[in-house]
Amino acid sequence: MTEERRRRGLEMMRQVYGWEVADAEGDFFGITVDHLFGDIWTRPGLSIRDRRLLLLGVLAGQGLNDVLDIQLPAALANEELSPDELREIAVFLTHYIGWPLGSKLSVQVEGLIAKHTRA
Repeated sequence: MTEERRRRGLEMMRQVYGWEVADAEGDFFGITVDHLFGDIWTRPGLSIRDRRLLLLGVLAGQGLNDVLDIQLPAALANEELSPDELREIAVFLTHYIGWPLGSKLSVQVEGLIAKHTRA
């Protein structure tokens, strides 16, 4: 690990999640920050929005709604995706991930949008 790589990773995590992530100990945290966010999320060729769209599709396809509970609000708060775009993502993905997972995603998106609208 280099200090620059760690700094770059923590900064990208802040951008992706929309909140400050404190540095921490441990191999898993280090690999996540240094490699995933410091190297992979910062590569040229795709925007953060592009990467987020891909990630949302993967998470929805695997039914990982707990992680979607982090990624969807971050996409909305960072203005990478609008409420209408999130709704369209749910409609589109439903046809590839199946109706039960898509229905769950749609309910999740609508709940997020309602909460966002109230705030």
